[in-house]
Order: sequence, then C-alpha cells, then structure tokens
Amino acid sequence: MLGGGGITGIAWEIGVLAGLAEAGIDMASADVVVGTSAGSVVGAELLSGVPIEDVYQGQLADATGERADSLGVGVLVRLLTAPLWSRDPRRARARLGRAALAARTQPESEFRARFERGMSNPAWPSERRLLITAVDAESGEELVFDRDSGVPLLDAVAASCAVPLVFPPVTVDGRRCMDGGMRSFANADLASGSDRVVVLAPVSGSVRRAGRIGWQLASLGPGVRSVVVTPDAEARRAIGRNVLDPARRAAAARAGRAQAARVAGAVAEVWKPASV
Repeated sequence: MLGGGGITGIAWEIGVLAGLAEAGIDMASADVVVGTSAGSVVGAELLSGVPIEDVYQGQLADATGERADSLGVGVLVRLLTAPLWSRDPRRARARLGRAALAARTQPESEFRARFERGMSNPAWPSERRLLITAVDAESGEELVFDRDSGVPLLDAVAASCAVPLVFPPVTVDGRRCMDGGMRSFANADLASGSDRVVVLAPVSGSVRRAGRIGWQLASLGPGVRSVVVTPDAEARRAIGRNVLDPARRAAAARAGRAQAARVAGAVAEVWKPASV
C-alpha cells in the first residue's frame, strides 16, 4: 500500500523501497500494489521493470527550474476538513469536487504532460496487479483503476494525483477525476484478501474513522499481518512543510532510504511467509 504525500512523498517512498531492496526485501514481488496519489506514481515505477535503484537515483537529480506548487494554508484546511462537510462521505467528496472543477488551475493538458515526461514505463504491469485510486469529481464516487479498466496507466496516475484546488481534475474515460487521497490517504482496505500488508504512508491522519489506516487494516479481518511505515523525525525534517516542492525531493529520498535500514526488521517480519 503506497499512500499520498506529494512530490516529497514520492521521493520518500522510493527511498524506503530502495533501502528495503538493499536489505533484501523486494516489494516489487507483491501480489497486489495499491497506489494512491503520490503512491500511484511510486507503484507505477516500482512495477515498471526499471530497477528500483535506478528509480531512486532519478530522485536525486537537480530540481533547478522545476515548477514548485504549494497547497497553501487555506487550501490545506479545506482539504483536511472536507470529509466533515456532509455525513455522507460521497456527498462531501462531490462538494469538494465541484470546488475543484471551478478552481483556477493550470490546464489539464499541461498537468498531464508532467506524467508523460516523468513515467519510466507508460504500460500497465503485466505480471503484478497494480490498483490506482481516484475519485469522480462530479459524483464523489470512489474509483479504482487497473490494467483491465481500459484506461491508460498515465491517465489513471494523473487522476490519482490531481489534488483538488491545486491541480485540475483529469478526464479519464469521459469522467472528471481527482486525487484518490480524497477517499483516504492510503486506502489500505483495498488489500482485501491479502494475508500480509505493508503500508508506506507519507501522510497518515484522517478526520473520519473509516479513513484511518489502523481502522482500514483492522477491517481486513483477523490473521492479517501488517506494518505501517510513516516518516520518522529525520524524514519529516527533510520533507519540510511544502510537500509539492521539488527542491526537497532529493533530501526526502535520502531520508527514506536511511529510514529503511531502521524499519527493515519490522517489515521483514511481516513480509516473510508465515511458515518461515
């Protein structure tokens, strides 16, 4: 389970994955990978066929000249409190979606082009199952895309990353879609049927119980082994306050890799088969 967290969240998660691989834990061998927002980018890269070490090295590249966006305090407050706008989560998401559709942002084509330039492999993975989350901006319906959905991976990832009020909703198969993190930051409950679950979550809070990672993991039933990795103090300092600042990317990636060494034991305990 790969959660949302902006540009620095992408970098931190890739750093953790590279560090775990170095410790002998290959997360690309997972039967199912669920990517939400930043995690959708990470999931696509993890299963792209490109060695995770190469993906990690790409996160260390100079960010000079790259566009730096910002959530802003007002936008952040609206996003965090949006689930409280209605007792019905779907209606609350639809209300936020209407605001997203009306917001003045960059053109959808320009936003989508970011992913055209940045993805290592635009094809859905054929051997592993990748699930990408999004939300229909008009209806508030939760969406999950996979290779059988009939939509391009690039569109699914762009939609999952379309933070409301910051980026434009992305058109996927005729539907205007926004960030999958508007359902929950990690969507850990989509791991239904799994007996081992590893969650990397740059952001883990939720004002609604149903969106909390612990509650979602508990909903999977007894006998499911799980571990949740969130940024430690060193990583939080590296990430900084603006998760959309590419200047923080390299530091966040390095912090993730360093943290991987400290959490590898706990992850290994969950990742190894129960009979081992």
